[in-house]
Amino acid sequence: MTNKITELFDIKYPIIQAGMIWNSGWRLASAASNAGALGLIGAGSMYPDVLREHIKKCKNATNKPFGVNVPMLYPNIEEIMNIIVEEGVNIVFTSAGNPKTWTPWLKEKGITVVHVVSSVKFALKAQDAGVDAVVAEGFEAGGHNGREETTTLTLIPMVKDQLDIPLIAAGGIANGQAMLAVMVLGADAVQVGSRFVASTESSAHEAFKKVVVDAKEGDTQLTLKELAPVRLIKNKFFNELQELYKKAPSIDDLKLLLGRARAKRGMFEGDLEDGELEIGQIAGLIHDIKPAAQIVDDMITEFKLAQKQAQKIVV
Repeated sequence: MTNKITELFDIKYPIIQAGMIWNSGWRLASAASNAGALGLIGAGSMYPDVLREHIKKCKNATNKPFGVNVPMLYPNIEEIMNIIVEEGVNIVFTSAGNPKTWTPWLKEKGITVVHVVSSVKFALKAQDAGVDAVVAEGFEAGGHNGREETTTLTLIPMVKDQLDIPLIAAGGIANGQAMLAVMVLGADAVQVGSRFVASTESSAHEAFKKVVVDAKEGDTQLTLKELAPVRLIKNKFFNELQELYKKAPSIDDLKLLLGRARAKRGMFEGDLEDGELEIGQIAGLIHDIKPAAQIVDDMITEFKLAQKQAQKIVV
């Protein structure tokens, strides 16, 4: 499968394994890259020295291209970017910030830059900033999300209509059928998060992985829009948030309840009651935990089968 994205990243398949906090360490990134996708290390949950360690281990585990996802709202951003350059990483996905801040600097270092957006407006801003491609992520996605609440099947064709650079679709994509659907709508590739959370190599706690595969339709909801919108599995912490909302809380009230490190407690340490459990709506279609290579192979098999089935459709 060859297109603008596979050529841009020098990968076999137009599949990007999302760089998710507390889930996407070197094991997952290298496994995804070895399987023909583009693996991403999620820098958002790593101190600079930990990120350096993960990059080094990833380089030892694969000779294929891989990248780092960097949420720009996190502290130590300058140190993180310098480590990425020092360690010779050639692909950076940025998110949660202004792409103009780091794109020119990264491009000067010869790094391919992709920015994650949730709207047409921000896709155009990313293009103007000089990024090489854009990830357009729909409302269905897990974790931090756009305030616009635009769904993937609506967002992708609207962004495609305005964009001149390659487009990667994200949000609600966990199988080959969804991959084909968004590519028909104009995407050049897909970024997959939730499906890779439930992988053997994901650094997520096994208890969290089990919650993901047990999730049903309606078990996730977007909340905390006043701070940074995030899609969570409904648990004790989520229910406490809903009770607080009944009292018309201030932003400070929400911050107080949220506290610190809830995402780590939930996804990495396995606190299923008081932790923050970030996952997409597509969790309702994820029923097993399997190796990243099998996930990639299954998606490609499903994609090809869906292509054949689509040719049989008679209108």
